[in-house]
Amino acid sequence: MDIKPKNHLIPRLEKVQPDFGSSLRYERFTERNPDAKAYWHYHPEVELVFTKNGFGNRYVGNHISKFENGDLILLGPNIPHFGYEFGFQGVNEEIVVQFKKDLIKSSAEFIPELQSIKELIDRAKSGLSFYGETKEIVGVQLMKMEIKSPFKRLLRMFKILEFLAKSKEYEVLNSSGVTLIIQNQDDDRINKVYQYVKDHYESEISLDQISQVALMTVPSFCRYFKKYTTKTFTQFVNEFRVRQAIRLIGRGNKSITEIAGEVGFNNFSHFSKQFKRVTGESPSKYKKSMYQIIS
Repeated sequence: MDIKPKNHLIPRLEKVQPDFGSSLRYERFTERNPDAKAYWHYHPEVELVFTKNGFGNRYVGNHISKFENGDLILLGPNIPHFGYEFGFQGVNEEIVVQFKKDLIKSSAEFIPELQSIKELIDRAKSGLSFYGETKEIVGVQLMKMEIKSPFKRLLRMFKILEFLAKSKEYEVLNSSGVTLIIQNQDDDRINKVYQYVKDHYESEISLDQISQVALMTVPSFCRYFKKYTTKTFTQFVNEFRVRQAIRLIGRGNKSITEIAGEVGFNNFSHFSKQFKRVTGESPSKYKKSMYQIIS
């Protein structure tokens, strides 16, 4: 499994246009484009994604986890994430529905029946993954939406969201509540910082170095970076290095010790600790479970 995403550090703002005459954007994919480029992106719209088959990794905010036999996730606004082009294996059957948060928020102010859906969207601010019968039932309903008129699609979407609001078959992807939300895509300073990390993560990056890149003092930079990313610069670099380690583990041609050094961890114990903090598993256990899924 050779994972080679492009532009995997700086979240791009993805511009979402609803379908003509509709409040929703609905897309169904029955085959995977081999030339599709996965990229780290975000958008202010809520997103519901269903994959009927296949397995791979989820990358949502600062959360990384595996899925198999398809997936169903609900993402709130402005959560950076990868599309399923990144590391997906198997036959593809994917449906993506996107809509503005205000579609629910504004309507719930004068339609009390939508309150449970509003609360669902609020919970989805960290990303929700649904499983079991919930995933199967919603998957069927999403596929049926394809042939519906815009009005009937909207009604069906409300029914789906109401069903999800009542379901207990879900897990919160970012249980810590921490997500990487970029507040201004056009901020040249933060993009320069991200690019520097992307180009130099294999080596030690001091706060003095990165503060000079941002043209700020160290204390000012630390406050600035925490404001934009909700985490410290050290946390950010460690998480990025772990993402690179996962990519190399997926290739399967290097030992974990080699990978740790290649992505910038000089201390293997520190690498293991950071890897487990991000993924919930040790590097060796993660690698073993990855290839159990593949086999």
